[in-house]
Amino acid sequence: MSLFKDRIGPAIADYLGALERGGQIKGIVVSGGASMSRKALDELQEFAKRYGAAALAWIKLGDELSSSLLKVLGNETVVDLAGISGAQKGDAVLIVAGKSDAVAASLGALRNEIARRENLIPENVFTPLWVTEFPMFEYHAEDDRYYSMHHPFTSPMDEDVPLFERAVNGEKELFGQIRAKAYDTVINGVEVAGGSIRIHRRDVQALVFKALGMTEEMARARFGFFLEALSYGTPPHGGIASGIERTLMVLVPTENIRDVMAFPKTASAQDLMIDAPGEVDQKQLAELHLKIVHD
Repeated sequence: MSLFKDRIGPAIADYLGALERGGQIKGIVVSGGASMSRKALDELQEFAKRYGAAALAWIKLGDELSSSLLKVLGNETVVDLAGISGAQKGDAVLIVAGKSDAVAASLGALRNEIARRENLIPENVFTPLWVTEFPMFEYHAEDDRYYSMHHPFTSPMDEDVPLFERAVNGEKELFGQIRAKAYDTVINGVEVAGGSIRIHRRDVQALVFKALGMTEEMARARFGFFLEALSYGTPPHGGIASGIERTLMVLVPTENIRDVMAFPKTASAQDLMIDAPGEVDQKQLAELHLKIVHD
């Protein structure tokens, strides 16, 4: 980051802006990527922006060094950046800037897109895994506060409860270290199921509400019934929800979930097989105490 800060120029204002807003600058090395054309790099830049990246810069280590950053940072700094990345001759470095979640999403998508273009993904190979110990909270720079990454009823890891208590009582920097009892199952990079262990202790649930900015009065008004129920000794509990269509996407394979849905809806949320949404008669509206008001 300091390399960008020390040698910044107007041509990479997006990178400076990302840093000033608490974002990140990260990159990936594309093995053999020095052979990519300028057209291909421009396409990847537009591709990365779809995932929220503010900008994408590139360095190619071919017979001669070339980079979109040369005019601004100079040859020496670009060489330093390539060295930091671990790139070798013949490789390319793709660098993105933006919010931390957008940087992660865009780099992950770029990695998969390049693998698809270069036919690097083997067919009929399925690699499942569990993702565990998700962060309990995620930071939103817009309003300078933390939000639940999953939902406010997800339990923290038992050993992180002391950290949680310290974070709620003033040490806000610790929020980013608290892990949740949440989990996803993934096959070939596609999430096919997810769930969590729920909070069963009233004191821990009260900590979550406090972390989310609720006073005790607000928590009682909104969730008093729930907090009272927890005080009676709710047992530990949790679950997982499986996405059948997502699993089929991987097995078929297809990149469009609509290909494996029995009754896929259109972009306007219409079901062409059963003509939904359809007309509702007055008797049905009366049963639900609803009425249609025309402007």
